[in-house]
Amino acid sequence: MRPNIGVPAMSRRAKRVLIALVSLAVLAVLWLQFVGVFVDWLWFREAGFNEVFTTQVLTRVVLFAIAAVLAGGVVFLSVLMAYRSRPVFVPTGEVDPLAPYRILVTSRPKLFSIGLSVAVGLICGLSAQANWQTVQLFLHGGNFGTVDAEFGHDVGFYVFKLPFIQLILGWAFAGIVLAFVAVALLQYLFGGLRLSGPGRRITSQAALQLSLLVGAFVLVKAVQYWFDRYALLFSNRGGTFTGASYTDVNAVLPAKIILMVIAAICAVGFFVGAFLRSIKLPAIALALLVLSSVLIGGVWPLILQQVVVNPNAITREPEYIQHNIDATRAAYDIQDDQINYVSYDAQLTGDPRAVVSDNETVPNARILDPNILSPTFIQQQQLENFYGFPDQLSVDRYTVNGVTKDYVVAARELNAAGLAENQRNWINEHLVFTHGNGFVAAPANTVANGYPDYTVSDLSRQGDIPVTEPRIYYGQLTTDYAIVGAEPGGTPREFDTRTTNYTYTGAGGVGLGNIFQRLVFATEYGDANFLFSSEINGNSKILYNRDPQERVRKAAPFLTVDTKPYPAVVSGRIVWIVDAYTTAQNYPYSQNVTLSEATNNSLTERGAAQGQLPEQVSYIRNSVKATVDAYDGTVTLYSTDDADPVLNAWEGVFPDLIKPSSDVSEELRSHFRYPQDLFEVQRSLLVKYHVGNPVEFFNNAGFWRVPNDPTVSDTVVAPQPPYYLQVQVPGEEGSRFELTSVLTGFQREFMSAYVSANSDPDDYGKLTVLRLPTDTQTPGPSQVQQLFKTTQEISSLVVLATQQNNSRVIFGNLLTLPVNNGLLYVQPLYIQGQQATTSYPQLSRVLVWYAGRVGVGETLAAALTNAASKAPVQTPDTADGATTPPQTLPTDTGTTSSSSTATLTPPADAGAALAALDAASAELETAKTSGDLAQIGAASARLEQAVNDYLALAGTSLSAAPQTPTTSAGG
Repeated sequence: MRPNIGVPAMSRRAKRVLIALVSLAVLAVLWLQFVGVFVDWLWFREAGFNEVFTTQVLTRVVLFAIAAVLAGGVVFLSVLMAYRSRPVFVPTGEVDPLAPYRILVTSRPKLFSIGLSVAVGLICGLSAQANWQTVQLFLHGGNFGTVDAEFGHDVGFYVFKLPFIQLILGWAFAGIVLAFVAVALLQYLFGGLRLSGPGRRITSQAALQLSLLVGAFVLVKAVQYWFDRYALLFSNRGGTFTGASYTDVNAVLPAKIILMVIAAICAVGFFVGAFLRSIKLPAIALALLVLSSVLIGGVWPLILQQVVVNPNAITREPEYIQHNIDATRAAYDIQDDQINYVSYDAQLTGDPRAVVSDNETVPNARILDPNILSPTFIQQQQLENFYGFPDQLSVDRYTVNGVTKDYVVAARELNAAGLAENQRNWINEHLVFTHGNGFVAAPANTVANGYPDYTVSDLSRQGDIPVTEPRIYYGQLTTDYAIVGAEPGGTPREFDTRTTNYTYTGAGGVGLGNIFQRLVFATEYGDANFLFSSEINGNSKILYNRDPQERVRKAAPFLTVDTKPYPAVVSGRIVWIVDAYTTAQNYPYSQNVTLSEATNNSLTERGAAQGQLPEQVSYIRNSVKATVDAYDGTVTLYSTDDADPVLNAWEGVFPDLIKPSSDVSEELRSHFRYPQDLFEVQRSLLVKYHVGNPVEFFNNAGFWRVPNDPTVSDTVVAPQPPYYLQVQVPGEEGSRFELTSVLTGFQREFMSAYVSANSDPDDYGKLTVLRLPTDTQTPGPSQVQQLFKTTQEISSLVVLATQQNNSRVIFGNLLTLPVNNGLLYVQPLYIQGQQATTSYPQLSRVLVWYAGRVGVGETLAAALTNAASKAPVQTPDTADGATTPPQTLPTDTGTTSSSSTATLTPPADAGAALAALDAASAELETAKTSGDLAQIGAASARLEQAVNDYLALAGTSLSAAPQTPTTSAGG
């Protein structure tokens, strides 16, 4: 047998090296943690939100300390008690696998107990500090002034108090479980608890300790049963609604009370059994608790649901459905007093030429699609390769020369991703190319040669919307840090124009004047250039966290930030306007909504727009509007709902953080838009909650649906986004800036309602719902889009663009406008060459549908005039993917149908057919200039015939033509 040579002893020098390496590793970790916190503190100090930082840190530290001390203390006392009561003689067999561990513990009992307690305390403290918002709301939350329908408590109890109580109970459970595990393991280690072997399997001391802990656990469970009653108001047992159902109230609620009493009795049984040194009584109590939980808490509600409720739900559930309807409407601000329901008898007859005379909606109809035109803006207004525009442009309104109209707007931002390879170095990326330049806008209702008719305000010019400071240091594309500032009298180095440089003079930024802060940022960004670059001087500052959304999110971490900030010119300065929401998860009986799902649309589905967080809420208010100055990054928060109880609670946590609504200037208020995310949440609920009768609600009678966007490819099936439009709502005087959406029937494609939210200051936030008659069939977006695609003149344009000109056709946003006692559909049609890097979308045609007639033209007026020359067409019913013969819309015998074809001599070959197609196309263009509707109709018919002849000879058919890329946009 080989002798046991043992473990080689470590030399003193090796020990010192090991200690040094471990110390350096610990210091490195601590340094990195310090840098992260310090960089945050510098940002909050620079932005003027010190209180937000200190309040967060102080609350987190206090929670960490309390949780760590309590959890660590419980574990320490449990281990100490178990160690001192361990058996004197440990029964062992021939092989004792626990002996090494027992020796390890007994050799250093203090180190083991303290080390274990500290480790548990750290873990629990880190977990607890994340709940700082729950604690602060508990301390500062008030009342809503509304009570729940079941228990009569104010809603504030459920929103502010109940989450904290549940948190305390959760901590109590965790502490008891940790103590139980510690005692059980230690007793098992020293033989106080055995799984096998002769004699008693558990000592009296071990039984006492474990019984007391189980009794404490069951006692806390009894308390939890009491508060679980309130959680029934967030139940989803009803299936179609959130809140306590018939079964919850009549079975689960009594069961909770019964189980609470049984749990309290069982806890007493555990305590008595512990002191009697008997496990029989605790075992009986535990069996009773488990059995009653299964029978009373599980089986009985299940039987009641299956036997009583399901066969009679239409009479059992309406009372509780009504509670859900009332609470949901209140929680999401969609009550009847917030919404104006209007019966709108959308006529299916009329002359499109009469629509041209509309002086409010039609002149302002938007034909520029803000989600298609980003490449056009880039190609025509980029100026430099390192400037750029976001993929999704914005829509806002401005008054120019006394006329208010919609504009597609964007800020010309710095886009570091556009730098050429030979421009990419640390100096250029962070010290030279530091900012964007200019505000670009284009009237949404006009074009110039198919392109936007720009008005630009930048360093070299002032457009119709003048800007006094066009430099943009903070923006959506400007995500990396920049280092600005120069020595007094030094040479400016920041690129401004091709002939001039600039030195930043704004208040934003954190100083880099000392070596310590340069070391901090060198660590933060992992770049030694902060330490060694001579370009950084005593006046240098670093700008970081430059995304407007990120700045607002850090300044007010309790708010949910809207995903669509937009630039506006206010008092001559470019500012980013960011909407923010207060939310709650515990509004009793209110329907649960997941924000990412409710705000999902065709744009977010295909990655063209940013999506919301997967946060579940049952209450939401757009109570805060934030602005971020594009030059100096100043963040200003304004209250827009002083009555919001959640906002009032947070104002108690952070006094003076949010300015009152009275501080909002009239000019700034004129650029406030009703936020799209909130609107999408509300419309996702309105499709059901416009029904106020609980029986009809249960039967799904009268439900609506948000239609899918028909302009995207077949691979993307997602709701149509809402659109910002200047429209005149029926019954109102003058046009207003509205966020609009159509709603179709449940599992049908015909129109049921038209929803709009007013953004004008006088009636901001007022929702209007136009209810269409249920006995008529007004086509919805999918049906109109199908009509557009199958109309011969439009199909011919598509074929000409894709096959003859090697271009792609892009169907823009399909807008719906209430006008002239009917509905007008307007859609821009764009053409773009296949070379995406050198071509960009150009407006080719405007498509319209009105009173069953489809029109095409280079302008909206021309399209309406063209529609007047057509006979009404049938509307396809696309419900469930089927196409069935729909209603026959009224015809006008005084017009010429585009589907009538002239008799032409068939061409001999494909070349002759192509020549005939070109000639017919030229003839149609000539006819359009004449204004003669009969001549236009005849020319359109000849073009249709020419296209068919060409396709026949070319061996293709229109139905087999390749799908053209399509896209859609939300305002």
